[in-house]
Amino acid sequence: MNSHGGITPYVLMFCLAAGLTEGCTPLPSLEGRSISTALSAAESKATRLGRSISSSAEAHPGKSGIHPLPNAHDAFAVRALLAGTADRTLDVQYYIWHWDMTGILLLEALHASAERGVRVRLLLDDNNISSELDAMLMALDTHPNIEVRLFNPFMIRKPRLIGYITDFSRLNRRMHNKSFTADNQVTIIGGRNVGDEYFGAADDVLFADLDVMAAGAVVKDVSNDFDRYWISESSYPIDRVLPPADLVMLKELVSAAKMVERDPAAVAYMNAIRNTAVIRKLVQGNLDLEWVVTHMVSDDPGKGLGQSSEDAHLTCELDKIIGEPKAEVELISPYFVPTAAGVDAFVALASRGVDIKVFTNSLEATDVPVVHAGYAKWRKPLLQAGITLYETRLLSPEAERNRRVGILGSSGSSLHAKTFSVDHSSVFIGSFNFDPRSAELNTELGFIIDSPRLAKQIDAVFSNGIPESAYEVRLSDKGDLYWLENREGMLVRHETEPGTNFLQRSIVYFLSWLPIDWLL
Repeated sequence: MNSHGGITPYVLMFCLAAGLTEGCTPLPSLEGRSISTALSAAESKATRLGRSISSSAEAHPGKSGIHPLPNAHDAFAVRALLAGTADRTLDVQYYIWHWDMTGILLLEALHASAERGVRVRLLLDDNNISSELDAMLMALDTHPNIEVRLFNPFMIRKPRLIGYITDFSRLNRRMHNKSFTADNQVTIIGGRNVGDEYFGAADDVLFADLDVMAAGAVVKDVSNDFDRYWISESSYPIDRVLPPADLVMLKELVSAAKMVERDPAAVAYMNAIRNTAVIRKLVQGNLDLEWVVTHMVSDDPGKGLGQSSEDAHLTCELDKIIGEPKAEVELISPYFVPTAAGVDAFVALASRGVDIKVFTNSLEATDVPVVHAGYAKWRKPLLQAGITLYETRLLSPEAERNRRVGILGSSGSSLHAKTFSVDHSSVFIGSFNFDPRSAELNTELGFIIDSPRLAKQIDAVFSNGIPESAYEVRLSDKGDLYWLENREGMLVRHETEPGTNFLQRSIVYFLSWLPIDWLL
């Protein structure tokens, strides 16, 4: 499995070859699930977060206070701080939660909050949950203040391939949403999952990603959306999926967190976290929030079972709110699979004078090569229409990897942010990848933010940061692709995809001819 929210090439090819599309794995009953909802407006205002935010929110009725979180350390620190500051509730929803340093520390932060009396609802997609996490989540679920649910669970835990074989049509649909909401007052949504590579704590992998923290009007919408996912027909109490917990595991979580905190690498990481400017400003109450109109867009959770109508999909909401671009579209997506219909739409926009720029992963940088195959075959028609294409350059030396790239934080090993701006005025930030899987199979969540200021930051990335740290793909006079790299002020031209070998390119070329775009 992977951060793309889909199946690996191996599972994909096996399932396609077997022609298996209908499920037969029995699922537990949902009857008698506990009923709970987000904290009411009156209750949430009485919390510490509510008291610190209420005056600003009341001064900006109908608007939301927005603060982007491009820096990986800030993104972790704010989540940890919100967990420690919440008085009443924490509603947490993720596609991936790794059993690693940051994953353990955030689980213990949730556990510590529950020990203080905070009600914790944790909703996780079951696609990437490890056996270690299985046992720990079951133990957490035994706490009187913690409830854990799994979205579209695998009833056969090992090997999960069997689940795909027996229940492909259901298990191919995943909950890709990411949100972290405290006391129905402050929320974080965006592209990051929970794991070291997303929070700048991994030595070998660093994703360039983007979250946004919000207060004010839109938080209620996120809480209501969490509620409808919590009670959806895809969300199963974990104790109906997994065997009973070993209660000793809760003590082991505390011990694991203490061991992690004593690790020299963790000490250095936590020291960096404590020194982040965003934490100081948030604690002091002077964090810069831009109060603007913000729309939450999300898929109907019924999409997880293939039971939602097209007009309930996030893509339909995006079209209604944003409308037709008139001058410019700047798009950043790690997995960009435009399909024939999408290419036609982009070409039509470009023909009307809309300036379109796209930044996505190169073959050398992507963590899902099969998805690259769904993008690579469309590069020529996009370039012929005058659309600008940039691809992530794999930066390995530490000095290069930590170079700032504007709103995307540090230039990393792989792009993971999902954002776009339209006409210098509106910006989307969320979990949605520009591919058929996000559009038709997985559920997604995001914000449309009416902010020329934020749009200007994305424009600055395309004007300065991206050209310096990415490849620009171009067409030669003969119609062949080539890649330009800015290397210490000099332009280097590559006639084949940089950082790849003949076998890699051949595999991608072969995959590009298969009719699998709908799965990517």
